[in-house]
Amino acid sequence: MTERLPSSSPSGEAAGDRLPPVRFAFDWHTWKEIAHLLANLPMALLGFVYVVTMLFLGFGLTVTVIGFPMLAAGLLGARQLGKLERARARALLGVRIDEPSPLPLLGGRNGFFAQLWSGIKDPVGWRTVLYDFIRLPWGVLTFSITLVSLFVLWPVLPFVARGLTNVDRAMVRGLLSPSDELERRIAELESDRGVVVDTAAADMRRIERDLHDGAQARLVNLAMGLGLAKEKLLEDPESAAVMVSEAHGEVKLALQELRDLARGIHPAVLTDRGLDAALSSVASRCTVPVKVTADLDARPVAAIEGIAYFTVSELLQNISKHSGARSASVDVWRADDRLLIQVWDDGRGGASLDGGTGMRGLAERLNAVDGLFVIDSPPGGPTMVTAELPWRDRSAAP
Repeated sequence: MTERLPSSSPSGEAAGDRLPPVRFAFDWHTWKEIAHLLANLPMALLGFVYVVTMLFLGFGLTVTVIGFPMLAAGLLGARQLGKLERARARALLGVRIDEPSPLPLLGGRNGFFAQLWSGIKDPVGWRTVLYDFIRLPWGVLTFSITLVSLFVLWPVLPFVARGLTNVDRAMVRGLLSPSDELERRIAELESDRGVVVDTAAADMRRIERDLHDGAQARLVNLAMGLGLAKEKLLEDPESAAVMVSEAHGEVKLALQELRDLARGIHPAVLTDRGLDAALSSVASRCTVPVKVTADLDARPVAAIEGIAYFTVSELLQNISKHSGARSASVDVWRADDRLLIQVWDDGRGGASLDGGTGMRGLAERLNAVDGLFVIDSPPGGPTMVTAELPWRDRSAAP
């Protein structure tokens, strides 16, 4: 039996003894972390010098007219340094971080001084100032450790770099990232402000239309009728008396329409006697028997009370027109700092926010004041609508 010798390469090496190709000991991510740590010192020097100069000049000149604008401008510049640091962290550390909402330009519609105060109390700018202020000793430390490790501790340098950059990642996320809750709240408030403006404009158009088509038209007819009666008063007293009688009827109808319109704007019973009496009044006009239970030991502020009243009024109108119910109930109570409303009926069900503009309008109106609007209405019924509003005591309101 012959033993086969391994084949040899021209250089005399066996095929199984070939070495892997030459490559760097560290991968690309480690080198990016090392580059970030080495760049910490110049970036920390730049940020520290800027922050100290800005704070010294800004606070030092607050006794003059230009101190506060200079401080606001310095915080705006600090925002730009924070933007540069976030870009560096995204490129070298792989940190996924969003940019905060920009500040509105000075001199906007809120006025110069309001915008100036907004710039001075900018939380993003002040967190960037804190970040740049504490980075100098950290930048010196990380630069020294990384530089020494490149020559002395290079076998464990990837672990050292990862540990140091993890601290950098925590600093960036903690001080330079936008607050998710704050950004979400800002977006909600901007959206709710638009809803409030649109709702107010729609209510104004409805009031103008009701006045023009209803009471105003009747008052014009009344004036014309009284003018004709005045002309016939001497010639034909009997016809003039008939015209005056008709005008009297027009006056009654015009007054009734004005009362209905005033009730739609803000009912007097709500102002005088509160939510319990106002809901009992609106429930008495419903075509379905309604049981009203209000367990309130105090009255909320007028705005919340009005929204609660019109929410129940709209829901009871829907019950009268669309539900086919035989009975309904309204429950209102306070739970801690929330005003809760539940409207129930045993109708055919199937109500939803997509069924028309009425329910969707109620939901938008409640969302605009940090409220909730929930519908539980399976086909065949019953329907339960729950509304929740923030509670603020009337005595604490300005």
